[in-house]
Amino acid sequence: MAQILLRNFARAGNAALLTKSSNSSSILATSAEPGNCQLHTTPACCEIRKLARLRVVDNSDLGKRAMAEGRPPRCIHVYNKRGIGLIGDKVLVAIKGQMKKGILVGLKQKQRMKQPQFDSNNLVLIDDNGSPLGTRIHVPIPTVLRTILKEKTLAKGADYTKVLAIASRYV
Repeated sequence: MAQILLRNFARAGNAALLTKSSNSSSILATSAEPGNCQLHTTPACCEIRKLARLRVVDNSDLGKRAMAEGRPPRCIHVYNKRGIGLIGDKVLVAIKGQMKKGILVGLKQKQRMKQPQFDSNNLVLIDDNGSPLGTRIHVPIPTVLRTILKEKTLAKGADYTKVLAIASRYV
């Protein structure tokens, strides 16, 4: 692995100094000029999968503290068959060292017809029986969410309509 990285840097003509640490097999890339070293990273994923960062948009205390510290919740599990979250899906998130459930109310990924696309992946925290932890949602939520959550309320037994009741604006 280290030899492949060395060859790639030599081919690119990069003026980077590569040093191998003595106690591990990791390679440290440093450069004489800042910003000269170009390492590729994976592109940002617009889907809700495991370890996707989410933004809490309700006024729950736990969500406000996590967002203020700059440590947004991360998705642990998506409760559907595909494993990719869509609007209205229930997810399990890790937030401030705790596991909480939430409902996805806005997504960055390309949406179906007549569903708005958002700039961030928005989440409303809920407890086990489906009632939200906060008392208000700060961002507009899609009107399609009304039909999606009403269907899930009848099918699952949990009351997701309370999430719709605390929303102030719809798009």
